[in-house]
Amino acid sequence: MSTDQRFDVLTTFLRKVPAVDPRIRSGVFDSGLWWVKFGIDIEHPLAWRVVQEFGHILNLVSTTERLPTVFKPVSPPVYLNGGPKEFLSWVIESTSTTFTPSLCAEWLDGRLPRPVDDQAQWKIEDDEDA
Repeated sequence: MSTDQRFDVLTTFLRKVPAVDPRIRSGVFDSGLWWVKFGIDIEHPLAWRVVQEFGHILNLVSTTERLPTVFKPVSPPVYLNGGPKEFLSWVIESTSTTFTPSLCAEWLDGRLPRPVDDQAQWKIEDDEDA
């Protein structure tokens, strides 16, 4: 886990999101671009809603002006390790050195259900058990 304080706001926020594993790693590439890697409990009832929301906000919040981020799954070779429950991770990567982890947290906070840690706020009308 990174001790780099520039990630504190983002990692603290991510830990509040339902289904996100609190063991979050982060770092900075030589280019100055940053990344945050974490797991999502795929058995959690809101897991795919979290993936869908992150994918929307971080990859395609607007068709005309996208955030300088990429949200994607990452995994070691399945044949050497195992399945997604234990080995599938998710990464948020910046594509601009001016877009900070704190700004990323602001964008997520402004667009995800509020309060983010209230699981009832994540339900929508088409949920079977709403």
